[in-house]
Amino acid sequence: MRTTTKILFTIATMTLFACSQRPANDTKMISEQQVRNVTNELKAKVNSSMADFRIEKGVAQVAALWQSEDGTADDFRSYCLENFVADTAELFKAYKVIGNNFEIIGGYNNGMSVRLLEPLHLEKGEIHPLDEIFGAYSPAAHVTDDMFANKIAFFVLLNFPAYTLQEKTENMNVWTRREWAYARLADGFMSRTPARLVADEAKAFTDADTYISQYNIYLGNLVDGDGKTFFPKDLKLNSHWGLRDELKSDYPRENALEKQRLIYSVMKRIINQTIPQCVVNSDTYLWNPETNQVFDAEKEVTDFASEPYTRYQYWLNNFRVEQAIDKYNPLYPTFIQRSYDGAMELSQQEIETLFTGFIAAPEIKQVAELIRKRLGRDLEPFDIWYDGFKSRSALDEDALTAITSKRYPDAAAFKSDIPRIIESMGWTKEKAACIADKIVVDPARGSGHAWAAEMKGDAAHLRTRIQPTGMDYKGYNIAVHELGHNVEQTITLYDMDYYFLKSVPSTAFTEAVAFMFQNSDLKLLGQKPPVDKVREDALAALDNCWMAYEIMGVSLVDMYAWQWLYDHPRCTAKEFCIAVETISKDVWNKYYAPVLGEKNSPLLAIYSHLICVPMYLANYPVGHLIQFQVEEHCRGKNFADEITRMLLAGSVTPQKWMRNAVGSEISGQPTLSAVQKALELITQ
Repeated sequence: MRTTTKILFTIATMTLFACSQRPANDTKMISEQQVRNVTNELKAKVNSSMADFRIEKGVAQVAALWQSEDGTADDFRSYCLENFVADTAELFKAYKVIGNNFEIIGGYNNGMSVRLLEPLHLEKGEIHPLDEIFGAYSPAAHVTDDMFANKIAFFVLLNFPAYTLQEKTENMNVWTRREWAYARLADGFMSRTPARLVADEAKAFTDADTYISQYNIYLGNLVDGDGKTFFPKDLKLNSHWGLRDELKSDYPRENALEKQRLIYSVMKRIINQTIPQCVVNSDTYLWNPETNQVFDAEKEVTDFASEPYTRYQYWLNNFRVEQAIDKYNPLYPTFIQRSYDGAMELSQQEIETLFTGFIAAPEIKQVAELIRKRLGRDLEPFDIWYDGFKSRSALDEDALTAITSKRYPDAAAFKSDIPRIIESMGWTKEKAACIADKIVVDPARGSGHAWAAEMKGDAAHLRTRIQPTGMDYKGYNIAVHELGHNVEQTITLYDMDYYFLKSVPSTAFTEAVAFMFQNSDLKLLGQKPPVDKVREDALAALDNCWMAYEIMGVSLVDMYAWQWLYDHPRCTAKEFCIAVETISKDVWNKYYAPVLGEKNSPLLAIYSHLICVPMYLANYPVGHLIQFQVEEHCRGKNFADEITRMLLAGSVTPQKWMRNAVGSEISGQPTLSAVQKALELITQ
């Protein structure tokens, strides 16, 4: 997974921008009259109406961020007059120099971060306290400060206009590829966040990620009211990913309901922080999560201390560092805005409207009724993770694990098979080998993630969890998902025409590619789906719908929890815990209880992303919708050819990318329409 922040700019906020970038006791360095004077002087010097627009924007942008340490007002004037590039050929030369050097700076800083975090992210034995300190160190923390100090940032702002999302949307069908690349160049210089805050942010996120990656529950130590356990003794799973995946895989197994209810009880204890601290990442005690009783080796009830709201303290730490950064981002003065308008380039209102419209659609209840009939019982909250629409659901997961563990005993084995996997997805043998050569596979402590390279010559990292007995099926399924990310990351770096257009519009798009890889996992194992193609497509539509329904509610909890934090910035971890539980119950009661029955379930608050990848969750459901639209478009076409064509549009705006990819914008309606047809077929 990956989060990319794009900071945009507008002339309408210039005065606010200039004032907000400085401490309250600082004075505005460049007056509006001085901006007009320099603008007019530069226009007269250049004498080209074609450059007037760039001059107006560029001078205003430099003025907005010019501070006392950068020089006097006369120095500002001289800088603008001496450094504006009017000639288009010279401007492109400057762009190439900037791109080449930024690739070097970004690439090596990224490489250092990857390696410094290895002790925390990879299975490399015990973590030393110093590993956590080095892992929280951000090599890039001072880059923005340095770029302003040496005035490269000002050169960029002066010569390459920055645009708001609205301006980019208005120009998306007019700009050339080069103009799109120019428009992306200044996105990273729209604030002067102090390096100490950048470092604080990196530390907060790393600390939260470390907490989550080491948060394991020993399922073999869970007991019911009769003291019975239902899980293998050595089964240790990470929360929430491992717990969720185990719950999903239990549907066809013996004692499925008993297992799922136990896991659900564990999740509720984690959410409200009544979980005994002594059962986290420890197999010393037996634990009944339903009654919350802990038993010692003699099976006697023993006293315990609950986890002291640690989960919510890490979330609060993330909030407070972002709150400190807010004043340096006047265009997007909250982390919520930076996450949606900036990173996703879809507004909060767009996201909320898209999600609430989808999860309230009548088709959702119809899908739920089908699930109820299939299970032969009333639905329970954890059935938001019903996994029976996947074609693999009819197969024995233990049998699949036998295949994957034999084929992939370690990370090296999976790495060696990547060329074949990519070729099986439609790329040529030569191209598959080329892509695979740029991917490294690492054994992860947590459930796994993909980490992109930032410069050519470096490799993307696929990190996945591998058990001592080999890669189980769940780990394989996740690894294929992460491989989808790596393929996207590699193509959009190495094959992109302009460096600043590398990647995709937002993480929702790379998630869509990863989902498409993940859905092909059986085919890649050489396993035939147990149903015909028509029925398989119908099941895929139902599956996409149910997954989107699940994660949209979690995303709303994420959104509303951050809104609550901004309304209650002085709250304690305990108060925040109570608030999150209330928010999750409110969302549940409005959109999920009418479908799944039980009221006041806090289940939507279990997601680890809430803690370790703040404001990321909305990318998943948007990714599901994009995935469905793209897959529909790719039917009957070569998947690799179409995906490559789509990916090479690069990091244009999301709706521009989608129009180029499938001819329409992001929408949930194609999924819902396909669900109606699927229900008719499946219920016949």
